[in-house]
Amino acid sequence: MDGTVVVLGGRSEIGTAVATRLARLGARSFVLAARRSTDLDAEEAALRDAGAEAVTRMEFDADDLASHGQLLGDIVAEHGPISVVVTAFGVLGDQARAERDAAHAVSIVHTDYTAHVSVLTHAANLLRAQGHGTLVVFSSVAGVRVRRANYVYGSAKAGLDGFASGLADALHGSGVRLLLVRPGFVVGRMTRGMKPAPFSSTPEQVADATMAALRSGRHTVWVPAVLRPVFALMRLLPRPIWRRLPR
Repeated sequence: MDGTVVVLGGRSEIGTAVATRLARLGARSFVLAARRSTDLDAEEAALRDAGAEAVTRMEFDADDLASHGQLLGDIVAEHGPISVVVTAFGVLGDQARAERDAAHAVSIVHTDYTAHVSVLTHAANLLRAQGHGTLVVFSSVAGVRVRRANYVYGSAKAGLDGFASGLADALHGSGVRLLLVRPGFVVGRMTRGMKPAPFSSTPEQVADATMAALRSGRHTVWVPAVLRPVFALMRLLPRPIWRRLPR
């Protein structure tokens, strides 16, 4: 925990839950990066209650790709080496609208995939130069086998999952580690009003599983763990059945 923890998507319930656990383990310096960063009072309070000594808020627009390198560079210049980068931003979007509105479909993919490719590339280069650090990337089981019911979001997560897996291999031997987290349906602000899917979890449960994986040195974690064998079987479902499955 020697260095600053950066949460890209500082308003994220999962990102905040992971950060508070890192604070309890001894991390003292945090950067919460999000749009409307002045509205992160609750997130900052949670970190300080967990033991954080320095919490800085910075404006971060994931969709503004040109700003990513500058933001990370400014963080290092102001706070020194980075120990952990958590990418916790994303959107669900409206599937029905995305099927009719190409611009909306592209905006979902831009945030959930393209923006991650950009910021993770910048972050990986920065951590390589340091010779150490950890990237925590939140994918989704929605990308393991894309369903008709949410194929726009699922396709973006499939792309992110593949990119992060390849990046983890590219970082091998560099001193930099990437942990890929594949949660199922998470009951929280983003999914409010939606019917929970089987094997749902909470942001706290996702954070606990993430921390356990970090401690054990794993490179991939499914949340909950039962989803790994479940999706191994779901890959075998005939397509006529698969296309009728709900989100």
